[in-house]
Amino acid sequence: MASGSRATVPENSVRAVSPGRRGEKAVSALTGDSVEAGTLKSAAPSVRWVVAFPRPVRRKAGREAAQRRLQLLPGSQAEDRGQEPEEEEEEPLLSVPEEDDEKAQPLPPVCVSPMRGMWREEKVALYCDEVLQGCKAEDADDAMCKYLSEKLKLKGKWLGVWKTNPELFFVKYEEASISFVGILVEVTCKLCQSSSSCFKVTVSVAEPFSSNIANIPRDLVDEILEDLEHSVPLLEVYPVEGQDSDLHDIALALEVVRFFYDFLWRDWDDEESCENYTALIEERINLWCDIQDGTIPGPIAQRFKKTLEKYKNKRIELIEYQSNIKEDPSAAEAVECWKKYYEIVMLCGLLKMWEDLRLRVHGPFFPRILRRRKGKRDFGKTITHIVAKVMTTDMVKDLSSDTLLQQHDDLDLALDSCYSGDTVVIFPGEYQAVNLALLTDDIVIKGIGKREEIMITSEPSYDSFVVSKADNVKLMHLSLIQQGTVDGIVVVESGHMTLENCVLKCEGTGVCVLTGAALTITDCEITGAQGAGVELYPGSIAILERNEIHHCNNLRTTDSSKSTLGGVNMKVLPAPKLKMTNNHIYNNKGYGVSILQPTEQFFIVAEEALSKGTASGDKKDDNMLSKVMQNLNLEMNNNKIEANLKGDIRIVTS
Repeated sequence: MASGSRATVPENSVRAVSPGRRGEKAVSALTGDSVEAGTLKSAAPSVRWVVAFPRPVRRKAGREAAQRRLQLLPGSQAEDRGQEPEEEEEEPLLSVPEEDDEKAQPLPPVCVSPMRGMWREEKVALYCDEVLQGCKAEDADDAMCKYLSEKLKLKGKWLGVWKTNPELFFVKYEEASISFVGILVEVTCKLCQSSSSCFKVTVSVAEPFSSNIANIPRDLVDEILEDLEHSVPLLEVYPVEGQDSDLHDIALALEVVRFFYDFLWRDWDDEESCENYTALIEERINLWCDIQDGTIPGPIAQRFKKTLEKYKNKRIELIEYQSNIKEDPSAAEAVECWKKYYEIVMLCGLLKMWEDLRLRVHGPFFPRILRRRKGKRDFGKTITHIVAKVMTTDMVKDLSSDTLLQQHDDLDLALDSCYSGDTVVIFPGEYQAVNLALLTDDIVIKGIGKREEIMITSEPSYDSFVVSKADNVKLMHLSLIQQGTVDGIVVVESGHMTLENCVLKCEGTGVCVLTGAALTITDCEITGAQGAGVELYPGSIAILERNEIHHCNNLRTTDSSKSTLGGVNMKVLPAPKLKMTNNHIYNNKGYGVSILQPTEQFFIVAEEALSKGTASGDKKDDNMLSKVMQNLNLEMNNNKIEANLKGDIRIVTS
């Protein structure tokens, strides 16, 4: 929620009470304080929407006093529903029609983060050269403290928006509608800290009283700040626009520290020896930039973010579990601790694989298929599996009389019954099959009828859709519709896959051919990928003939203007082999064909050829492209590459 927007409270989460003195209002207390809720009736028919606020009570010591919260009570308890509250044009306000309450003003805009416009090299220079200055991991926190302290000396007092967890004020709230409680405060930079992530500053409520909660009581805010001794985490405060230029430097410094602890710092950093810590930070910055610019497509990036979040949560779980063990742990408690610890170790290993560019050059994927090949049946026969709700003689009239048949109404059961050499024949209908992500045997899967009538959709709860490590598997005359899965719509881990006359409607990433694998695509249509339509990893092989690849790089969560991916993306070192003939690559948001190299040196070998499409860029770029294409293991004949947002063919150096 933007700092200037106001909270909306649903009808069933508030309670109607009559206007009165603040000491007479209903109170909710987590600490068991006395409650007068329900004792007051609605005196005026026009009163409807009122939040029940805490009344002043005798303070308790320590943090217990801060647990007297504002509570949103069920609207069904109101006796008089009165008239409907008026709604503002932009977003309904949570309002209190009481004359003696001071209504909060909208929050002013905060400074826009200057980091958003920084290039990759600028971020690396900022963190590695200016802030960390070549320090070791164990000294990183001190370096961040020094950097932030120097910036805060620029201004002793300033206005900011304190954005804090709603749990500090609300007992019950809807997270989707209220992501934070924001209060306009005056900040006095009297720092107390143990690390830059724990910096605290002194704040007081600024005038005019402003919040994103329209009717939050001023006295409640004052009370909570008193309980906190007017000391709040500095990283929860965002400088307000319209102050002098020094505040922009402070805003940048705060964003630098937030980003460091949110994304760049890992809990294991100061526990492991690292010869060049700034190099590790640079790799993490590159990872973040790859996520932002679409080099790592959105759905795959979501997997990384979920893994990172899961790691942080599991670490907190372990710490809390250990802290609740008062004496020597029992055998069961010790086992539970070890289980939680090994979960953390596994997640840590996954995150390290992501961060290591030497591993990530082979892509963000890791093997998904762990089951073994079945091979051929013991009696050596192959079976044709008919997938249809009802099988008729008309369906099998073209098959030879000695064909062994099995009929299934479920595609998953058919695939599970297959051995090498079998054929799966699918008749028109809509199907789902998680076993498409476990193709290990050499089978043929083909539709009968128009390809648009045989629709196979992915299972949203699974990461993968179609994944193969078979020596030779073939999919024909099908429509593959991706829904929610984050891996490529088709991933060839190893072996060879053929796609013939298929429609691939991507929602995540497109077709991915991993190192050492091979793919042949003919007469297919690939569209909608968040990233490249076809992605070739180092050392892979692909043949593309008479395909349409269009409207790819449809990134939803990143800035597509920065992305280079589009129709076909090749990752070099070692170079993949690609043969393209009579393909139409158009209307992609990146380049038609992009060649991604890790350095300025060209480690590309093999034969010459160039499509009719020309490279985008200046004369230097054209010369570079021609030089590389002369030695590239890439054969391109009679392809039509047009109307791609960035251009047709481009070499991209990471």
